[in-house]
Amino acid sequence: METSSIKNGFTGLIVSLTLLAGIVFFSYAALQGDYGLFRLFQVRAQKAGLERELDALHEQHAALENRTRRLSTDYLDLDLLDEQARKVLGMARGDEIIIR
Repeated sequence: METSSIKNGFTGLIVSLTLLAGIVFFSYAALQGDYGLFRLFQVRAQKAGLERELDALHEQHAALENRTRRLSTDYLDLDLLDEQARKVLGMARGDEIIIR
């Protein structure tokens, strides 16, 4: 009689420890795993940073597109053309003062 109650107690202990180990494992995986909560927060923060970078690149693209349009044959901004030519050639007009 005593042997079967010891076996039942031992079996119950094994089952309890196995369940506890499973709960700990799945809890850890839910928090730290590849698809866990901490990874989710990290991906969201990375997404926000990349969206800010994308917005900055859109602004830079719009500025460059505007300058390109101003140098095109359809719409020629003579001041911008003069500025770019002097910048590339390293020249200045006689009435200008150059400060470096």
